[in-house]
Amino acid sequence: MLTSLAPAKINLVLEVMGRRGDGYHEIRSLIQTVSLCDVLSFELDSEIVFRCTESSLQTEDNLVVQAAELLREVGGCDKGARIELEKRIPWGAGLGGGSSDAAATLLALNKLWELGRTASDLVALAVKLGSDVPFFIQKGTALLEGRGEKVTLLPDSVPSWYIMMLPSLPKLPYKTQQLYSRLHDRHFTGGHFVSKALETWPQDRQISSSVLFNVFDKIAFDAFPGLESYWRRFEEAGAADIHLVGSGPALFAPMDNEARAGELHQRLCQQGLEAYLVSTIVPEVI
Repeated sequence: MLTSLAPAKINLVLEVMGRRGDGYHEIRSLIQTVSLCDVLSFELDSEIVFRCTESSLQTEDNLVVQAAELLREVGGCDKGARIELEKRIPWGAGLGGGSSDAAATLLALNKLWELGRTASDLVALAVKLGSDVPFFIQKGTALLEGRGEKVTLLPDSVPSWYIMMLPSLPKLPYKTQQLYSRLHDRHFTGGHFVSKALETWPQDRQISSSVLFNVFDKIAFDAFPGLESYWRRFEEAGAADIHLVGSGPALFAPMDNEARAGELHQRLCQQGLEAYLVSTIVPEVI
């Protein structure tokens, strides 16, 4: 049996440059994996069998199944696998859990089935599964460009701490498409937030909170009715420099150190809020 960890991500900077001719949007984003992870296990089988602790995600449309079928087809493989997904990353929250699960599946089955595909081969397959999937093949810290499929790895960040809070809001159908459809020309930027962050990255390997940016912050309250009250509660508990995680509705805030992060996390949990204390140190094993 193989066991893999699929980490969540946060977009430290997320800019949309404009609309593309292919229907997607041109983005620039600095993205970082964090220590909150799904757990996947893989065993050889005669067919693809998928089980998930979140029953609503246990479908043939799940990216895990799509990744397995794609790799088997491209690799000319007649083997199967029993795949079990322990879902720990909140889904539909902008944390990239589905894309991370898909990437972990490509990596694990390439090994389990002894296909010998290189990382570059797997990245090419990942592009077919979704814009975020290529990043999770490599993980760590990266610059994303294009529609998200162009991944430039950066030196790993220094250990940093973040608080993530998940508002208790109804799931938004086709959320990502809805969020992008709300963007207009006035929301587009020229990439200067990313450029400013990259100026200091080689030396500091972290981003000043003053440079954190997410284009969807500007439309978040309209897109997610009720989000504003959670944002205020997050502030009142002691968070500063709050931003959406990806397309939301999860929120995150940077913290100076682990102790202060732990105190804020405890205050949020005592209020009955769903909160996570995460770091940029992603465990390699369970």
